[in-house]
Amino acid sequence: MIVELHAQTNVGRVRQGNEDNFLALDLSTARGWTGSDNVSTPPAELLRFEPGPHGLVLVVSDGMGGALAGDVASRMAIESVREKMLNGVASSDSDAGAATNGPALVDRLFNATGYANHEIHRKSLEDARCSGMGATLTAAAVSGQTLDFVQVGDSRAYVVRGKQIKLATKDQSLVQQLVDVGQITELDAETHMFRNVILQALGAQRDLTPVVTRVHLRRGDTVLLCSDGLSGKMRAEEMREIVAQAETDLTIACQQLIELANQRGGEDNITVLLARFDGAPLAPPTSDDIAIEQLEPDDDEDNTLSGHEDDTSPLP
Repeated sequence: MIVELHAQTNVGRVRQGNEDNFLALDLSTARGWTGSDNVSTPPAELLRFEPGPHGLVLVVSDGMGGALAGDVASRMAIESVREKMLNGVASSDSDAGAATNGPALVDRLFNATGYANHEIHRKSLEDARCSGMGATLTAAAVSGQTLDFVQVGDSRAYVVRGKQIKLATKDQSLVQQLVDVGQITELDAETHMFRNVILQALGAQRDLTPVVTRVHLRRGDTVLLCSDGLSGKMRAEEMREIVAQAETDLTIACQQLIELANQRGGEDNITVLLARFDGAPLAPPTSDDIAIEQLEPDDDEDNTLSGHEDDTSPLP
């Protein structure tokens, strides 16, 4: 399988600092790229590469909190996930089974999210300057032909296949909850006065419940991870059109997405991460339909996830 990758983070037109961050990490080589690196292009070996047997992790995080606390929270989210995921590779390599008999990549990412929550929460309690800080986290684990998403907060992940784009995560926000119970419509949610109120964030409380979903990759799929500085400024179809028009140049697609968000106000920081998947190991799509499977913790086994076989598309 071949992955093409690009990401970009932008302060926007109103904020003084950037509290967003991102991570792209090839676990087999430990090569990574974060928004904290302050470089406009990824390392050359991550522009186009073949992920190794340990898989690939992609993350976007949007920090929140007074002064510089939001920046601290998103940076801690990225660094904690990277540390925990790489430690997991080292642990599995010490066993004969290596990448095949150890915990599934999504289970490790799920646990790494909990670890990040613990670290940020502890920092907010120990350092008065960081009191009340938190961060969203939208992460993708790529293992073989499986793409799993771990979600906390309201950053988002979309999958683009042909002429279709589908939201693969579900906002953990007040307005999404109101939509779910039928009190407001999805159109109302776009302009609701409480649209920025989220129900979960890394570090906001000691315990949290990440939402996990799965997509089976097809040849030519593109994954778009973003903070709400992007998703709050354009519809999904507009994102798909920009990605399609850029064709194979993901750098141009990232730039155009951010430019449009800024043209529409740019009140928030904007982060976009795009990854395109290709190669013979992936089955070609039989249609543009994208099925989303919900995963939940397995009651019979700690720290593992199981799927809902009958739940093929629970998300809008």
